[in-house]
Amino acid sequence: MTYNIRISSSEQAQKLNNIAQQFPYDIWVHGKSGYADAKSMLGLMLFTIEPDVKLVIEDGIDTKHLEKEIAEFIVGD
Repeated sequence: MTYNIRISSSEQAQKLNNIAQQFPYDIWVHGKSGYADAKSMLGLMLFTIEPDVKLVIEDGIDTKHLEKEIAEFIVGD
């Protein structure tokens, strides 16, 4: 599953990091500068300078609860 998201500040990076840590599965953030584990605060800070990135979760995982938690980060295609 892939979501287009925006992380525009260090506060948002911290909030996304806190959300990601609640889930037992891997959550990755992909952008032009590479990719990072969403559970790594340092990794997320790299993406505060990119306008839009992708949040990637392995297929086959129920992400309904995650979707509610990250709703404020999701941007249109």
